[in-house]
Parts: sequence; structure tokens; C-alpha cells
Amino acid sequence: MDTVMINKPFALDLVNPSGSLEAYVSAANRIPVLKAEEECELATQLQQNDDLEAARRLVMSHLRFVIYIARGYSGYGLPQADLVQEGNVGLMKAVKRFDPNMNVRLVSFAVHWIRAEIHEYILRNWRIVKLATTKAQRKLFFNLRKNKKHLGWFSHAEVQAVAKDLNVEPAVVLEMEKRMSGQDTSFDGSTDSDDDDFVPAPAGYLQDLSHEPSLLLEQENTQVHNNEKLLLALETLDTRSRDILQQRWLSEKKSTLHELARQYNVSAERIRQLEQNAIKKMRTTMAA
Repeated sequence: MDTVMINKPFALDLVNPSGSLEAYVSAANRIPVLKAEEECELATQLQQNDDLEAARRLVMSHLRFVIYIARGYSGYGLPQADLVQEGNVGLMKAVKRFDPNMNVRLVSFAVHWIRAEIHEYILRNWRIVKLATTKAQRKLFFNLRKNKKHLGWFSHAEVQAVAKDLNVEPAVVLEMEKRMSGQDTSFDGSTDSDDDDFVPAPAGYLQDLSHEPSLLLEQENTQVHNNEKLLLALETLDTRSRDILQQRWLSEKKSTLHELARQYNVSAERIRQLEQNAIKKMRTTMAA
């Protein structure tokens, strides 16, 4: 079923970004995110009936999360559109294997499949990109190999001579020599941090966790939950205390203690006491 899903016409529209990346991102962000109930219903239809329309909706509604993950790997210098496309392949594989009875959201399940496809793509393409990415760099790379007579590092005089022969700056020669002398590094690397020679692998530091879709979804849900608790806590206050808090903390133009004291014809100290009592009551209500 993997092949069927990937080759369907809908996959050519958005799942495989081939035009402007900005237009693709804009189109993906306009697709509404599914609610948990909708997601479960579509996944059930796909699992029980091989409903490709359900699969299409599941994939399309999660394209924005693939973009978030792909942006976390921009440090490799690979085309962003290619990273997104590889991530979309992982997303489609995850949709096929997703079990709605596991009581988890698809985004949490799919993130591992999306990363796996992106990692595989990076492993296939990273080394050549790190050595020479432009026509000028490729020309310098091959000429430098021809001019290098021994395995050691160039001396200062040799750097100057090669730079003159190739009509480039000495710093460019040194940079390419450093690239050529670099060793391939395992993408995942060693996990034994107690090793004296332990060096963090690229997988541990090139991903930008601020674009982690599961964390973003969790933060959004937490924010909504906290806002609901705040509104409920405000409703437990008397009218005057609620108005004081709203003017002091929730209004765009915040009032001072003295301004509220004049409004309610009491002292500023009394306003401060009412404010503190209201905050304490709200904290108790929200904690409960």
C-alpha cells in the first residue's frame, strides 16, 4: 500500500514540493489541522477499509509538521525542498502504520518515521555537499588534488604557490584543504558519553528542537488549558476584585494603584490588598 499512497495524484500536488518552496509552505499552512476525533475516525477508515481519501486527509493535514521538522536539519546545506519531500515519504509510511487504538496523536507517532527518512537522505548526500557545493569549489577541489604532492598539510609557501597557480585567495586554498582532510563522521555516532574520545554526533546538535511538532502541539494544548483555567478562576471573584485585576494585568493599557484608588474612592494600599487577595484566591482555584 506504500507505493499506492505515494504515487496517487494527491501526492504530486503538495506531498512532493517541486515548485516554489514559499508557495508550498503557504499552501500547507492553509490546510486545517484535524481534531483528535476526526483523526481517529479517518485512521479507522483507512485501517478497516483502505480508504485512500482518509489517507489523503491525514497526510495533507500534517504537511506543516513535516516542514517544521525539515527546518531543523537546514544546517547540512541540503535543499530544503528535498528535506521536506523525504519527510513527506516518512509521513505517508507513518499514516499507513498508524493505529488509532493506541490512544496517541498521529503527529507523535509520525515524527520518528519523518526523521528516519530525512536521516537516510542526509546520509546519502551529506559528504559530497560538505566537500564542494559550487562549480568554483569543485574546480578548486580537483585542481588541489592534482597539485598536492604529499599527504601532509601544505606549508605556507605551498599555499601561496597553489593560490597563485589557481588564481584564488590563499584562504580559499586552506579552506578546501581542510574540507578534503576531514573524515566522514557517523550521523548517529557513539552514545557512550563516558568515553574519553566522545564527540557529539550531528544528530544530537543539528536538529532545532524549537520546531519539534509534538512539543509545539503540547505547548499549544497547555496554553489553551491554562487560559480556560484563568477565565474560570476570574469568574470566582467578586466584581470589584475582577475589575481591579483586569485593569492592572489584563488590559492593554494598565492602570496604576493610585488611578484605581481614585476610581473606587479608597486608598492605594487598599487596592493593593484587594489585588493580592484576588491573586491568592485565583491561584488556589487554579491549583484545585
